[in-house]
Amino acid sequence: MKVTEKVNENVQVDIHRLKDNIIELSKIGKNDHGGIDRMGFTREDYQARLWLLEKIKNIGLQAQLDGALNVVGRLPGQKEGPSIVVGSHTDTVPNAGALDGTLGVLIGLECLQRIKELDIPLENPLELISFSDEEGRFGGMFGSRSFSGMMTPGYLEEASDLDGVKLKDALKELGYDPYKALDAARHTNELKYFLELHIEQGPVLDQKHLELGIVTDITGLFKWQVTLTGMSNHAGTTPMDMRNDAFMGLADFAHEIPRIIDENGSDDSRMTIGKVQLYPGSANTVPGEVRFSLDVRDVSADIMKELQDASRKALSAIARRRNLMFDFEELSWINPVACEKELISAFERVAKEQHLKYIKMPSGAAHDAQMVSNITPVGMLFVPSKGGVSHSPHEWTDYKDIENGANVLLNTIIELNT
Repeated sequence: MKVTEKVNENVQVDIHRLKDNIIELSKIGKNDHGGIDRMGFTREDYQARLWLLEKIKNIGLQAQLDGALNVVGRLPGQKEGPSIVVGSHTDTVPNAGALDGTLGVLIGLECLQRIKELDIPLENPLELISFSDEEGRFGGMFGSRSFSGMMTPGYLEEASDLDGVKLKDALKELGYDPYKALDAARHTNELKYFLELHIEQGPVLDQKHLELGIVTDITGLFKWQVTLTGMSNHAGTTPMDMRNDAFMGLADFAHEIPRIIDENGSDDSRMTIGKVQLYPGSANTVPGEVRFSLDVRDVSADIMKELQDASRKALSAIARRRNLMFDFEELSWINPVACEKELISAFERVAKEQHLKYIKMPSGAAHDAQMVSNITPVGMLFVPSKGGVSHSPHEWTDYKDIENGANVLLNTIIELNT
């Protein structure tokens, strides 16, 4: 049978095997609350990497752990050209669900296995990758940063988690030299495309009863740690008009967010105050200091800069009005990424062939594809998240939606590589 005939027949994944792999991997790191704990470079995370390595080897493919502990599987092509790479990550946040990141890896594994057992000749090599520490125990996207040549010795020396554990010590405990992560870098001429399938992690596809999302852009984001400083004083004896109340400055800014987005943002803009600390934190004391996080996202770097400027001006004005001191630290900046138009078109063609209901949409979350875009064009697919839930034991996607997404990815890979 010719490859073109197989494409026309719409090659199908083995959904039963894929289900078994999802269930089997979900047992690694399972906690007493029904969630999964596989934070980056823990024993559970490492066990999942060894599990995946064994799966890759068992289907007769080349497999290795690179210097950044990325799991890499390789199916050779008819010629040694640049690879098409598929994958995501299997590390988790604490008390996670079974699919975030993991689904993209396991569907990638199924695609490689299905192509191999059907003996579909590929022009270029096909690689599967499971990136390490995407979720951010040590800052986030460690594996894809290393893969993309963005790792530095300084980061390897200085990075630590919230408990003060050094990245270099966590890697040494697993028996690895942290500086080998610098050897994980791949070059542009080695890669043709990177494709990542992911659960949406939001409610759009589920609420609109759609079967697939084709990602057009991956949001950029910046994070600030903001401090407003006033004066602590007695809650009963300090008149309202004589207070330098730091919390009221935060409240004023929170109410400014809709205006800032209306005037300076777009429909894709998001601004979130997710963590607040009041000092001294006493019920009968006017707060003298408030520290809060500010997470701002958009698919345009120019709009992100406008939101940055508008936020700074609003906070400065509020601080003057409330007689407060204002300071902030930029914790991170990640540029937005546009997905490759050729890949978007390929996903659309296959989705139409399979009569799936889909939309083109931006990603409001950051992904490994964002890092990999520095060295090769990227494309992303979303499958629905039930109720829009993610980072939770309640995270789930119907198996039919999983099968649809897997079949689109499989047939797109074949179309791009034959």
